[in-house]
Amino acid sequence: MTESDPLMPNKFLTILGTRVFCTSYELAVENTKAWTLCGESKYVCMANVHMLMEAYGSSNYHKYINAADLVTPDGMPLVWIMRLKGQKNQKRVYGPTLMLLLLQEVLKEKTPIGFYGGSPEVLTSLVLKMKERFSGLNVVYAYSPPFRDLSETEDNAVIEEMKNSGLRILFVGLGCPKQEIWMAEHQSKIKAVMLGVGAAFDFHAGFKPQAPAWMQSLGLEWLYRLYIEPRRLWKRYLYHNPRFVFLAIMDLFGVRFSNHA
Repeated sequence: MTESDPLMPNKFLTILGTRVFCTSYELAVENTKAWTLCGESKYVCMANVHMLMEAYGSSNYHKYINAADLVTPDGMPLVWIMRLKGQKNQKRVYGPTLMLLLLQEVLKEKTPIGFYGGSPEVLTSLVLKMKERFSGLNVVYAYSPPFRDLSETEDNAVIEEMKNSGLRILFVGLGCPKQEIWMAEHQSKIKAVMLGVGAAFDFHAGFKPQAPAWMQSLGLEWLYRLYIEPRRLWKRYLYHNPRFVFLAIMDLFGVRFSNHA
């Protein structure tokens, strides 16, 4: 991230030591478009409680998030904290919604886009549904990586395929924290704007339901997702959520326990 970016929101707030930008859907779209036109290599993170707690517990992951070119307040608890810290009009910038807004916007210029992540079934359905929803969408790349680390040879092949495709926007759906680590480690290797949108692949492919709007607005999306996937998510939410509430309250009073800045 550089100070010369004309549309980059200069203001951010720190929550548990992690930067979260005072941005909006409109500004996030405009920044992505500007970076794309300039052929920039950038990455965007969508921050929620899970991400901030992962960053709180890992100095390396924390550095990756704070090095991102844009970090949006994806979760309502972060929005509430930002409001309490003085950003009274802050709104949520939710990854799945931002993805749809960007897809609608790139239709005008036929911007080449790609998708990286998800299972083969999810990815196939996602591409099909997005092309149906956004007629003329220029999808030039889609890959479902295996559920393991790629070898150096495999990774280099992926990078080369992305370069040859000419993609300028890459939606990454590997889940937190894997997708943020992947984007940080591939910045400058891939001349595209990379956006970590997590569960958006499953939602828009029709494989998992989204929480009702009223639950999202009340910050209860986690409860809905826990109801849908209890075996996969119960440890995450029962471990992170209570700790986050305590640490966030301490953070509001200026008390910090993190061992990194």
